[in-house]
Amino acid sequence: MDPGLGVDEITPIALLMDELRSEDVQLRLNAIRRVSTIALALGPDRARDELIPFLQDSVDDEDEILLALADELGKSFEEYIGGKEWAHVLLGPLENLSAVEETLVRDKAAESITKIAAVLTSQQVEQHYIPLLNRLSHGEWFTSRTSSAALYAPVYSKVSPAIQEELRKGFAALGSDDTPMVRRAAAKWLGAFAKNLSKQHVLSDGLTIYRRLQADDQDSVRLLTVEDLVVIAQQLSPAEVKEQLLKQIRQSVSDKSWRVRYMAANHFNALSEAVGVQLVREELVNHYVQLLKDNEAEVRTAAAGQIPGFSKLLEPEVVIARIVPFVRDLCQDSSQHVRAALANQITGLAPLLGHGPTIEHLLQLFLHLLKDEFPEVRLNIISKLEQVNEVIGIQLLADNLLPAIVELAEDKSWRVRQAIIEYIPLLATQLGRTFFDEQLANLCMSWLGDTVYSIREAATINLKKLTEVFGVEWARTQIVPKVVNMGSHPNYLYRMTTVQAIGTIAPSLNIEIVSDEIIDALLHLATDPIPNIRFNVAKSLEVVATTYGKTPEGKELAQQKVVPVLEELKTDQDADVRYFAALASQRTLATTVQG
Repeated sequence: MDPGLGVDEITPIALLMDELRSEDVQLRLNAIRRVSTIALALGPDRARDELIPFLQDSVDDEDEILLALADELGKSFEEYIGGKEWAHVLLGPLENLSAVEETLVRDKAAESITKIAAVLTSQQVEQHYIPLLNRLSHGEWFTSRTSSAALYAPVYSKVSPAIQEELRKGFAALGSDDTPMVRRAAAKWLGAFAKNLSKQHVLSDGLTIYRRLQADDQDSVRLLTVEDLVVIAQQLSPAEVKEQLLKQIRQSVSDKSWRVRYMAANHFNALSEAVGVQLVREELVNHYVQLLKDNEAEVRTAAAGQIPGFSKLLEPEVVIARIVPFVRDLCQDSSQHVRAALANQITGLAPLLGHGPTIEHLLQLFLHLLKDEFPEVRLNIISKLEQVNEVIGIQLLADNLLPAIVELAEDKSWRVRQAIIEYIPLLATQLGRTFFDEQLANLCMSWLGDTVYSIREAATINLKKLTEVFGVEWARTQIVPKVVNMGSHPNYLYRMTTVQAIGTIAPSLNIEIVSDEIIDALLHLATDPIPNIRFNVAKSLEVVATTYGKTPEGKELAQQKVVPVLEELKTDQDADVRYFAALASQRTLATTVQG
């Protein structure tokens, strides 16, 4: 090192070098994470001349360190080395990282190179990026060739037609590489590359590469071509799709590997939208039905997930004639995952079919799924019933499905009970107060005594929402007396629920109800023998005081009743009670003083 340099000038790079040579992996990782700070300390010239070459030689390290380095170099690092005109300097270390063995490192390096490509000029791309791409594409090890597949699309539009032709040939070579991993990478990135091609070149080059990969002997390559098929179809007219791609669509849907059929089923809606309505009705309906009755449950699950999206491209009569019979079969499917996927989507058919056909063809299927033995199926259908309500009306829904909903309110799976609770405010809005009081009010109160805490918590939130739907006077007669009565229950869980319910619903009531009917029950529980109840009383008193403490009546209530009890709780024998009481007291006083 030049002896003329000052200590301040040599410290950053020397420190980095020392830390990167440390045996402690965490120290080396921290050094890499600070590399931008070091570059800033060195200044642009020394960062380019000393730091970048040093990093370029630092690829013999733990994968975790290399991953961090690849990540850092992609975070607008060109700003530290003199700006965009020097961005190409970063390609050196990233090229080395693109050829390492660990996939995560290579992918991150390719991602960072892509970010750098966005700031390069056409001249920089042709002088520095294209040679790098050629070296990676013709690398001796498959790792570099695999990384290169991601790097064609970002610069294709920035180069001259002659170089574009070279890029198309280079990508085609990757698509016919001897190594399956390289062909897999080509299949993965063909869609992104094809988006940059003109229609002429999609037809002349893109389709050729796609067909070769789509006929590959490795299913891990073929399954990745399904997304390429969608991208290419989007760039062609329906007539061109029919002429050029129909054979490939048929092959993907009926591929001997279930993994390819699964990908075809999973992307069926995107493919259908890309090929146009006419081809969907002429050709794709048959293929979709084929997927719905596939031998493999995974394929049927993926196909079931596409039902509403695909059906909206068809006439309602066609949906009833061709799709609904297979939906009916899927309701009885032997796989619970297929039924769960169907339950998640089947309600989406209601808006497409309309009032009459939904009642005739779907209502019994909803009921069947609501009674399924598998909790996730029941949960999925419950959470989507709103779509059905919009089509057939709440009265029909209530008449047909309410008995099943009431039954599910006591389901052995607490998640199903929770989903029912969350659905209750919507039902209440639609059913009206009288119907709700007759059919569901007692049910809502029964959840407050559930053995699962999440259900009790959801039940208190439900009461708050119902108060907002039906108003405070309804809450005064229907909710408040029942909640207050639970406060004298011998089981402490019920008393705890009373405290938490008051804390939750109090902000939705008014000061009159709180002071006349609630506060005394809460204050009584401040002397409960269970510490958990006492500190929850402190929390609920804080909610009451901070909600109403700015009004004259609320301030009076806080000063006369809330503050004295909190002061008493501040001397409680239990540490948690003292802590929450002190906190509540502080916030109560702050609110009443401001008020």
